[in-house]
Formats: sequence, structure tokens, C-alpha cells
Amino acid sequence: MKGYILAAGEGVRMRPLTSNIPKPLLSVAGRPFLEHNIDALKGAGIKDIILLIGWKANRIREHFGDGSSFGVRIEYVEQKERLGTAHAISMIKDKVDSPFFCLYGDVVLTHESVKGLVEHHRKVKGSVMALTSVPDPRRYGCIKVQDGVVVDIMEKPEVPEGNLVNAGAYVLEPAIFDAIAETKKSVRGEYEITDSFRIMMAKSHLYTHLLTGEWMDVARPWDLLEANRILMEGLETRIEGTVSDKATIVGDVEIGKGSEVLAGSYIVGPAIIGKDCVIGPNAYIRPSTSIGDGCKIGNSVEIKNSIIMDGTKVPHLSYVGDSVIGERCNLGAGTKIANLRLDEKEVMVVVDGKKTGSGRRKLGAIIGDDVKTGINATIDVGTIIGEGSFIGMGALAKGTIAPGSKVF
Repeated sequence: MKGYILAAGEGVRMRPLTSNIPKPLLSVAGRPFLEHNIDALKGAGIKDIILLIGWKANRIREHFGDGSSFGVRIEYVEQKERLGTAHAISMIKDKVDSPFFCLYGDVVLTHESVKGLVEHHRKVKGSVMALTSVPDPRRYGCIKVQDGVVVDIMEKPEVPEGNLVNAGAYVLEPAIFDAIAETKKSVRGEYEITDSFRIMMAKSHLYTHLLTGEWMDVARPWDLLEANRILMEGLETRIEGTVSDKATIVGDVEIGKGSEVLAGSYIVGPAIIGKDCVIGPNAYIRPSTSIGDGCKIGNSVEIKNSIIMDGTKVPHLSYVGDSVIGERCNLGAGTKIANLRLDEKEVMVVVDGKKTGSGRRKLGAIIGDDVKTGINATIDVGTIIGEGSFIGMGALAKGTIAPGSKVF
């Protein structure tokens, strides 16, 4: 069985993190997000993989090549014009002549879940949609099921019936291509896969499989924090750098080649530290933290439940909690990122000029690439800072700050 991962999107909703890098290459749990998806397929025995690529396609080709260094075989399909999911799936019509596994590129899925979906397909011998249950299904396609078969698909209903949603993973029979050929453009000007499914359901069953493992749809930058936590479960200690005998490591921690953990540092796993990093002296790394390559986490710095991307420096006396920080940033001494409202309610985020709920009680900052802060800068909860911005010494940053801004 071939695997097909849809990873062509521009990742507009993930900005500022995707201003310079395609969404599939964003670092989560120490590796590009797409690597985890490929691992999930490989772990279920699917080693022939087709990647649908689009925005900054060359970056993805350069990283993955033919797949041999990842233990798989990869071929590419480039979507020049994005016309909906049905259009995306139709692009491999000439590359598959048997059932294939299809996965949205922004979904976190374990290899156990992939394997369970494949096994269910073998049992029912028909197309299968993976389902998961969520507390609030209104932002997803709500699925109505009877006797293990889809009977209705409700697109983002205001009043959902049940809490089962489309998990963004399928095993599809080649008959899907005939249904797509009959699909008309929607009012959005796209070919919707839900319309194709309805056409297919008029002729044959679309079976369902309820996932048992953890699942997540990574739609916004702060979703990376939960994805990071999920993907770091089961982490095993691997230390390839050097650790001072006066440093303390508790739990499972990965430390890459060329990295140094200096005296007085205290690291609690699960945590990942990339290659050629310097940690400490006296740094405190708390659980579910992922630090990229070439980073510096310095004297008396505390990092908690955060993603720090390649080349970023947090050298002195700073606190970073529940945050995602892009590449090549530098936080001046004493920079503090708040991550909890005083009333402890849900952290709100300003997106497109409107306040929206993050779904998180604790959320610090989302910071784009090449951002610098001066000494004693303060960053409020839920702040988004665009790439290339400068936050001056003693300044307060809050809300959404446009790329290239200067805050004094």
C-alpha cells in the first residue's frame, strides 16, 4: 500500500512561524513536523510514500530527497494551484491502482493509529475514514455514523450531532477518482472532498474507524505545543553531547552531538536538545521542551513547555514558558514571557484584528524568526511577534506585532 501525504499548503494560519519556512518543516519534538508523519506511516509498514508539495516545494525536496535516509521511498507531486482537497487527491490518479493511505499533512497521528486504520480496511474491503472524538466539533466536519458506515457529513455545524469528526486520514479505494471526476466546484471555488465522498457514498459504503491513540489537528501556531507534548511521549534517553558531572538530568532526555550541558543545569524530561547547543550554566529546562540546533540557553534561564528553533539564543536571566520561538532570535538579559492570566482564564490571541480563544489556560508568546529583545523586555500572554521585529529594553510587547516592527 502506498501512502499519500498532503503537504502543499502555504500555512498562512501558522504565521509568523511560516514566513520563511514551509509548515511541514516546522520543528516539533526535535524534528520537522512532516518527519513524524513519515515515521507514522513507516511504523505501520507503509514505505512507498508520495508527498504533495506546493509552497517552497524545493525546501521540502532538499530535506527529504528520495527518502532513503529516512528508510522510505519518496516521490513528489507538486500542486501549482491549490483547488481543494479533492483536487489534491486527484493528482495521484496515475500513480496508484490499488487502495492507498491518505493523510493530511497537519495531523498528528501515531503509527498504531495508522496500522489500525489499515487493518480495518482489510476487514471491510472498502474505503475507510478515520474518526476521532473532540469536545467541540464545530470547527471540524462532524460525521454521522450508523453501523460503522458514514451516513452524513456536516461541515462545521453550529449545532453538531455528536462529537465524532473527520480525523484527516483515510484508506481510499481507486473508486474515489471517479467520484472526484464528477465533483463540481463549491461556492469557495474549490473541489471539496466531502462532495466527492457524498457522490461515492451513493454507490458504495464509506466505512469508519474510530482512532484509539492520540490525535491532533495542528491549525494554529500554539497547537504546536500540544503536538510537541504528544510526539515526545515515549521518548528514550540518548545523550551524544557532553554533560557536566555537576549538572542534573531527570527523566528521558535527548542531547545531540556537539552540545554541552554546563554545571548547575537541571533538565527534566521529556526534553530534546539539538546539536551544537550550550545549556547553562545554571539553566533550568522543564518537561515538554524542544530546543533546536545551535541554540544557547544560558545562565539562570528557565524554559518550560516550549519549542525553541534553530540558532536562537536565550543567554541570561530570562523566562520562557508555553511559547514557540522561531529561528535566529535573541532574547536580551532579563526578558520575561508571561504565560498565565491573573484570572487564570483562557488566553486570548489577536488574529486578523480579532480576539480569538487559544483553547489554552497557559500560553506565552509566538515569535517569528530573527526577533530580538532588549534587556528586561516583557512579553504579555498570547502575544504574537512578527519576524524581524525588535522589542526594546524595558518595553512591553502585547497583542499582535507586525513583521519588522520596533517596540520601545
